[in-house]
Amino acid sequence: AFTDIPTLDGRVAISGIQLGEPVLESRLAPVGTKGGLSAVVPEGKRAITVRVNDVVGVAGFALPGNYVDIMVNTEGTSTTGNDKDKMISKIVLERILVLAVAQEANRDETKPRVVNAVTLEVTPEQAERLDLARSVGNLSLVLRNQIDSDSTESAGITKAMLLHAQAAPAATPAQAA
Repeated sequence: AFTDIPTLDGRVAISGIQLGEPVLESRLAPVGTKGGLSAVVPEGKRAITVRVNDVVGVAGFALPGNYVDIMVNTEGTSTTGNDKDKMISKIVLERILVLAVAQEANRDETKPRVVNAVTLEVTPEQAERLDLARSVGNLSLVLRNQIDSDSTESAGITKAMLLHAQAAPAATPAQAA
């Protein structure tokens, strides 16, 4: 599929066009726009790039066209005064479209270090939320099923909740008999 090939009037395709497929007006960026990523960002939306490592970036499986949820791990507000209650992990944005994934190799070090950048399509309000989330904590991407559009009602989880949630003890051989 080709998307960054200019047409006769200089516009680029905003979605993939297969070899031999007719080039329709609806598949082209609006008149007066330049090529590149800005041509595929719909009106009212924004593109924002966040840096992620290989694990946070869902080990390279978050590809353009996929949807992700964005989770932040940060210090929250403790209501008990216990430091363990301050750490929280919470999904802050859901079903965010991945527009692009970029990698650059840092050649200044002895080991190659790959830094991933993921560009996401968001509303202006989501851009503000994402910018704040990355400034107060560590971000993680959570890959979604392409057709799952259900919202998740989660209050997040604190360190205290995580450490106190214990599974039932395994039955001993005497109890099993």
